[in-house]
Amino acid sequence: MYKLLIFSFLILVSFEIDAQSRRNDGKIMAANFSYSYHIPLGDLADRFGNNFSAGGGFDYITKNNFILGVQANVHFGNDVKENVLSTFTDSDPIIFGDFGATSGILLRERGLYLDGHIGKLFPLRAFNKRSGIRVTLGMGLFQHKIRIQDDPQVVVSSLAGDYKKGYDRLTNGLAITEFIGYQHFAKNRLINFYAGIELTQGFTQNRRDYNFDTFERDDAKRFDGLVGFKLGWVLPFYLSDNPDEIFY
Repeated sequence: MYKLLIFSFLILVSFEIDAQSRRNDGKIMAANFSYSYHIPLGDLADRFGNNFSAGGGFDYITKNNFILGVQANVHFGNDVKENVLSTFTDSDPIIFGDFGATSGILLRERGLYLDGHIGKLFPLRAFNKRSGIRVTLGMGLFQHKIRIQDDPQVVVSSLAGDYKKGYDRLTNGLAITEFIGYQHFAKNRLINFYAGIELTQGFTQNRRDYNFDTFERDDAKRFDGLVGFKLGWVLPFYLSDNPDEIFY
């Protein structure tokens, strides 16, 4: 037993020495994978409830902790407040199929956000200059729509194929996103993540020519906002001054 304890102790000591000898400075190319929880603001709050997003991206971090990056996220949720299928129902929220059977059609939120961003990392401790307050500002495309989820057992021809486009409220436009939070890059390069608050302001518009349920075209300008908590796991690749050397 004591031999096992001594062996375990030696393994831990050697790991600690190796971790202290390794460095996480220099230029970094980092792949990240993120998950977020959002509260909608503005016009978006009239259409959807709280939602989630998942995605990923790449950051290039300079020796001086400046950040240049891109990201892509898909948004999804089950709380749709705008009933675009009201013309299919009477006093009861039931939709009937082509042959009289009740249909289990559901409405879901779907969205997409793509951006490029710049930022800066402000270290909190001198011994690890890659961990601290992360601040970024991004600009890109924000898009969302109402997904009409079919009942596989009951056919509703008026909601099949391209007919859905008359009800889905496809909306997109320019968006600006700000993030502030904490980033941790371990000196042993094993645990790397960031977490913080993200704000999005979307200046959007309905892109469909005609809404079948309202019998009119909707070309009003919208403000679609989001505030949420974002958590990302990072896989960094450390770039040496020698272009043939990459460490991770």
